[in-house]
Amino acid sequence: MWNYEKRLQYPVKITKTCPKTAQLIISQYGGPDGELSASMRYLAQRYTMPVKAVGGLLTDIGTEELAHMEIICAMVYQLTKNLTIEEAKTAGFDAYYIDHTTGLWPQAASALPFTAVEFQSKGDAITDLTEDLAAEQKARVVYDNLLRMIKDPEVREPLKFLRSREVVHFQRFGEALEKTKEQINAKNYYYFNPEFDKGMC
Repeated sequence: MWNYEKRLQYPVKITKTCPKTAQLIISQYGGPDGELSASMRYLAQRYTMPVKAVGGLLTDIGTEELAHMEIICAMVYQLTKNLTIEEAKTAGFDAYYIDHTTGLWPQAASALPFTAVEFQSKGDAITDLTEDLAAEQKARVVYDNLLRMIKDPEVREPLKFLRSREVVHFQRFGEALEKTKEQINAKNYYYFNPEFDKGMC
């Protein structure tokens, strides 16, 4: 059970409407390496994680990713608040506007909609944690790319915070992978094991 604090993990105070920036940032909501796919990945993987402490870590990081999704959504909302039709047309935001007005809808910057194929849950501890390490690095690269393109400090500060959390998550998953290898190798789980697989065929 969670206690939900009704505040953002990092404050978002964007004062200028900029649908073009919103169109880029929305990728970290519904894009292939975004916060929605991260939260779904970790919250699904925790059920089959054989190391209890690592299952707890997946829960912790998965729920934090939901908080990051809130930050991204707040940014997109503030960047499109009071949007005029002319601004939408000029920024190339008009196609999104036709379908969603300024409502939040998960998609990539390229306009591809969110889909469950963007995250993986394999049920194999080593595979899933390796996937998680890659996912955090891919998300970090997206934040790097956003920071290269966006100059507004009101937008950059929350992006820098989110990027820093991807680095921390990568480190935590690295530690979790080592801990998991130690524990499941002792039970001969990681390698093909006829005893482990007995009764499965």
